[in-house]
Amino acid sequence: MTDTKQVICIRWGTKYGPDYVNRLYGMIERNISPPFTLTCFTDSFEGIRSEVQLREMPPLPCEMPTGVRGKWPKSTLWSKELGGLSGPVLFVDLDVVITGSLDEFFSFGDPDDVILARNAAKPFQRRGQTSIYRFPVGKLSRLQEIFAADPQGVGEKYRYEQFFVTDQAPGGVKFWPRAWVKHFRIECVPIFPLNFVREPKRPRGAKVIIFAGALNPHDAVAGRWSSKHPTAPSVTQHLAWAWSEARSFKGLRGYVRPTRWVAEAWRE
Repeated sequence: MTDTKQVICIRWGTKYGPDYVNRLYGMIERNISPPFTLTCFTDSFEGIRSEVQLREMPPLPCEMPTGVRGKWPKSTLWSKELGGLSGPVLFVDLDVVITGSLDEFFSFGDPDDVILARNAAKPFQRRGQTSIYRFPVGKLSRLQEIFAADPQGVGEKYRYEQFFVTDQAPGGVKFWPRAWVKHFRIECVPIFPLNFVREPKRPRGAKVIIFAGALNPHDAVAGRWSSKHPTAPSVTQHLAWAWSEARSFKGLRGYVRPTRWVAEAWRE
């Protein structure tokens, strides 16, 4: 391993503003032993704090597949060269909440390993989650070549880029210990109907909380299931809204109380 802990993220388009990058830096700084760097690959440098190392987003290797759900533009990070970085890098999504030390994400396993979070949505499958994963720069370049040769075919076969990485990474993948990374919607929000009376729990020993899906950290803070839901409705208001808008059991159980520990952690 290099002495400097290298964290990277990617930001393109308008879904996440520069405040997400700034919050991510703040959370990392509070939860890591120096020295460290955060390098953001982005299509806009505006509004991002000066401590973040900014790099132009590398060109996409091909046209992105359509009709699939994965975040395939992440494939730009699989190139042989990556913004002058070398050795292991820890990729972190912009919409995570860091609740514990990141140091062990750099000491776990071997420097040449590709290490992913376990996919909580597929608990009985050996599937990875790339909301936080570590890889040596250049090791996944073969994946980029395979993907670029047939992006639509690869996208339709795997649907999610993280499943492609799980199955195709040279030498296979390893996984972080289960306790380190938790999925907010699946593992923190109480099951229906307890979600109506209990605030989402902060998992003991968790270092990173991921927010895959529509429920984002700012929604957890506000107390809503997604940006299209009312903010912090009463149970009665939620049930009335869900029945009028969703007319389904899934809509009825889509309720989350404002989560104070997320608000405390998710800040610059």
